[in-house]
Amino acid sequence: MAIHPPRVLVVDDEPSICHLLRMILESEGYEVVTAETAAAAVAALDTFSPDIALLDVMLPDMLGFDLVPILRATDGDMPVIFVTARDLPADRLRGLTIGDDYIAKPFSLEELLARVRIGVRRGGRLERPTPV
Repeated sequence: MAIHPPRVLVVDDEPSICHLLRMILESEGYEVVTAETAAAAVAALDTFSPDIALLDVMLPDMLGFDLVPILRATDGDMPVIFVTARDLPADRLRGLTIGDDYIAKPFSLEELLARVRIGVRRGGRLERPTPV
């Protein structure tokens, strides 16, 4: 059995954010799949089993809040971090109630990476055996 690095699903409707997060996370050793819509995120689950998801709240086809139960239907323990421009206290509270963490844009890359590491560690997903 081989050990794969932690896998991150990044869901954001801004291509530049998806690209930036992919580059940063891959440089830290993560496997990354990006999606710009909720539908693309759900479709990605057919071939990619993420260890953690980074979700924007404002997606063109669904709120990120509403996507969490769909993602967790495939993996109930998947940590979810919201990364979004919506920073009202009510949004933060909803995100922290539905997900595991909430980061407002603009964000510090170092802080985001630290929170991803914590989320992966809390989820017990540091290293997962995969068939060779």
